[in-house]
Amino acid sequence: MQILRLSTLRSLTLAAVLAAPALASPLAPALAAPAPESFADLVEQLLPTVVNISTTQHLSGPEAGQFEEFFDEYLGPEGMPEASALGSGFIIDPEGYIVTNHHVIAGADQISVRLSDDTVLPATLIGSDEKSDLALLKVESPTPLPATSWGDSDKARIGDWVIAIGNPFGLGGTVTAGIVSASGRDINSGPYDDFLQTDAAINRGNSGGPMFNIEGQVIGVNSAIYSPSGGSVGIGFAIPSAIARNVIEQLRQYGEVKRGWLGVRIQNVTEELAEGLRMEKPHGALVAAVTPDGPAAKAGIEQGDVIITFDGRTVPDSRKLPRMVAETAIGKDVEVVVWRKGEPKTVHVVLGELTEEAIAATSGATPPSTEGKANGRIKELGVSLAALTAELRQQYGLDEQVKGVLVSEVEPKGSAAAKDVQVGDVIVEVDQEEVATAADVAKHIDKAKAEGYRVVTLLLYRGGDYQWVAVRIDQ
Repeated sequence: MQILRLSTLRSLTLAAVLAAPALASPLAPALAAPAPESFADLVEQLLPTVVNISTTQHLSGPEAGQFEEFFDEYLGPEGMPEASALGSGFIIDPEGYIVTNHHVIAGADQISVRLSDDTVLPATLIGSDEKSDLALLKVESPTPLPATSWGDSDKARIGDWVIAIGNPFGLGGTVTAGIVSASGRDINSGPYDDFLQTDAAINRGNSGGPMFNIEGQVIGVNSAIYSPSGGSVGIGFAIPSAIARNVIEQLRQYGEVKRGWLGVRIQNVTEELAEGLRMEKPHGALVAAVTPDGPAAKAGIEQGDVIITFDGRTVPDSRKLPRMVAETAIGKDVEVVVWRKGEPKTVHVVLGELTEEAIAATSGATPPSTEGKANGRIKELGVSLAALTAELRQQYGLDEQVKGVLVSEVEPKGSAAAKDVQVGDVIVEVDQEEVATAADVAKHIDKAKAEGYRVVTLLLYRGGDYQWVAVRIDQ
């Protein structure tokens, strides 16, 4: 099985969702509105708002080279090969603004839009965003075009009816119906994955098409399917309108998407990490590193903090935080609540703008400096530790910015080995406290044991990256 962005020559998928009225009460399912006998009246209104998109790309380099001799001999130098792609889109403004997927138009030299009455119009690319897989096109029409409107994907419930209209396999005007199968899906296609899942049939060429609720509003933009063969098996994914609407508005206004930047690298809080951090349950986003001079650093957010609320919204896990930050206005003063050393603390962060330079700065974030000299075996973790000498730094490729104590030996059956702690790792912090020696590590383990805890949290440095792990204390 695999996740497919349904592109054959960049032709993609469409998944659509119809929202049905919610149950009046968990005890009264009979009051839920039934599915209509037919979707015909609704579809008749929606079909004119959905368009077919075709693109042309002039091949060059290795792709064209294998055909160059043939084209020169039979068609002359003007007959160089082209690649064509098919997809879907929908009109959001009578003036001719059309939404589709980024991957539908990526690399295109020409874009054409076919309306429901078979009128073909050339399209101009207003803007495109690879991270969210969304794009905005513009066509010029002598008369206003039929347009659809956005709905609220946050109100869509699992089990609600949905409907999809698109251009599968270039057939055009194809309608399928299903339900919302799941929400909040992460399919590893980008940093802001939060897909709606549907069982409405979607196939190649449906990409970029709308997912409608039964009120005729767009609550998703179909983007990918889960399939063993490339065909529909009833698992499709759509970008929620809660994400798409904001991205499209920015593309229309700026031609690009401007996202907020916090300046931290984060990881999820596991059950063991939660225990080590003295939290009642795992939630929030654990700060693995803080970018020097970034918004978080200026606000006083520290390595080892757990961000539990952001701008008044609860942070359930680390996957949700990047989207929250990205959707927040640049320059906004945001209240952030962090869990630090066993208690909550409130800070205020003025968000910066996410740029390539900001991303690079966050990737290179390093912890505070410490000095270390002592060596020793920590039997509770099953490791031996060594001071960071010049020779060891050279041996393990560690520069002077890396501080802490080196893991020189890992016992195969120890608790550290069970968490993939490796020789050459550097322990930077234990339970959010800097360590410089094996004695420091032992002190924090003794403290945790005395307080009745079964795990300690370690901040490890390995290969240029930082990661928190929770390691059980062997008695």
